[in-house]
Amino acid sequence: MIQEDDDRGDIADGLEEHELSALVAGFKHLDLFPIVALAAACGARRNELLALRWTDLDLEKKKLRIERALEQTKKFGIRVKAPKTKRGCRTIDLDDATIGMLVAKRAEYQRLISGIPDGADVDLTLVRLPAKALIFPAVPGRGESFDLTRPRNPRNFSKEFARRADVVGFGATRFHDLRGVHATALLDAGIPVHRVAERIGDDPAVLLRNYAKRKRSKGADESLAQTLAAIAGGFLNF
Repeated sequence: MIQEDDDRGDIADGLEEHELSALVAGFKHLDLFPIVALAAACGARRNELLALRWTDLDLEKKKLRIERALEQTKKFGIRVKAPKTKRGCRTIDLDDATIGMLVAKRAEYQRLISGIPDGADVDLTLVRLPAKALIFPAVPGRGESFDLTRPRNPRNFSKEFARRADVVGFGATRFHDLRGVHATALLDAGIPVHRVAERIGDDPAVLLRNYAKRKRSKGADESLAQTLAAIAGGFLNF
């Protein structure tokens, strides 16, 4: 099997939290933008994101189920499989902005398959997508028909991401780095390790060990300094 960026369990040390918004903004108006934005918002792996179906999204509860992932091998090509571990199967809470972005993306597909022009005021809830329609299907090439169930090529996606990241000034950034930044931001914010591990589908011990190895961000150091000052102030200011 071919080793993918998706399979690395480390927290990357190439991107700081304050750089994340600039990186994601660099993909605005591009086809990759929703994938990049969702990765930054939920910390899922690349192959998990590319295997997501619209049936995995619960709009009412604002949750996203991770139940499968893509696998790319020389022998079988691209196929769907279960996540690498039992921890990989999980449900992720999403914020309102991310939900809104996904709803808008789904509306694009609903208009596309039904032939409804942009701007036409219609009830899109009446337009049903195929049961196995992917949230991020492959972009059709020249002469190809659009198929909502055909997955993207993971390696080609990573290469496309890297090229664009380089254009917007983040040349050393991997798509997997978004997962690391997401986890680090939650840990820096004081979210318990086991909760962060559940969210990203990782082992708590591995997550904590890799987090401890990561070069701490300036914001984390300032937060630590403020916390220590508050604690010390309680027994030194007398």
